[in-house]
Amino acid sequence: MEHIALFLGGIVIGILVAAPIGPVNLICVRRTLAYGPLNGFFSGLGGAVGDGVFAVVTAFGLTAVSLVIEGYATPLKLIGGLMLIGFGIHNFRAEVTDPRSGCPLDLKEKGSSTLWGAIASTFALTITNPATLLGFAALFTGLGTVVGGMGGKASFNAAAATVGGVITGSILWWLAITAITGIFHRSVDAKVMRRINHISGVAVTCFGVVVLADVFFGIF
Repeated sequence: MEHIALFLGGIVIGILVAAPIGPVNLICVRRTLAYGPLNGFFSGLGGAVGDGVFAVVTAFGLTAVSLVIEGYATPLKLIGGLMLIGFGIHNFRAEVTDPRSGCPLDLKEKGSSTLWGAIASTFALTITNPATLLGFAALFTGLGTVVGGMGGKASFNAAAATVGGVITGSILWWLAITAITGIFHRSVDAKVMRRINHISGVAVTCFGVVVLADVFFGIF
C-alpha cells in the first residue's frame, strides 16, 4: 500500500510540476496546432524526461549531482534564457500555412528527426531550469511527510515508485494537453495560427528575458 500511495503521490507531483503555464506548455500547444498531436506530445515528452531526471536526483538523494546542478545554476539559467528567447523569436517569425492542409513544413519527410528534435529541445529547456529541482525537493518533502505519517520508510523501492509516478503524471499531462489541443486542430486556420505564433513567441521571449534579468540583476 505504501508504494501504491507513493506512486499515486508521484503522479500528482508530476502533474503539479508540468501543469503551470510556461514556455514548454506554450511550445507544446503551438507544435500540436502546427504539426499535429504526435509532434506536440513528443515536445511534452522532452519535458517529462527532464522532470524525470530531477525526480531521480531528488528521490534517490543524489547529493553530488544536486550540488553540481545548483553550483552551475547561473550558467544553466543563462543558457536556458537564451534558448527561450531563440524559441520565442523563431515562433514569432514562423512561416504559416493552413495547418488543416496536414503538413505545413514537410514534416512527413523529416518526421523522425523532427520528433527527436522536439524531445531534445524541450528536454534542454527543462533541464536548464534549476528551480525545478527546488520545486521537486519541496513537493517530495510534503509527500514524504504524508507517507511517513502512514508508517512508510525511505527505501530504493519507495524512491523508484515515486519517480515512476512523477514521470507517469507528467506524461499524462502532456497527453491530455495534446489531445485537447488536437481536437481543435481542424478549426484553426492560417490567420489564427499566425496569431498563436505571435502570442506564444512574445510570451516565450518574455520568459527568456525574465530569466536573463534574474541572472544579471537577481530580481528573484
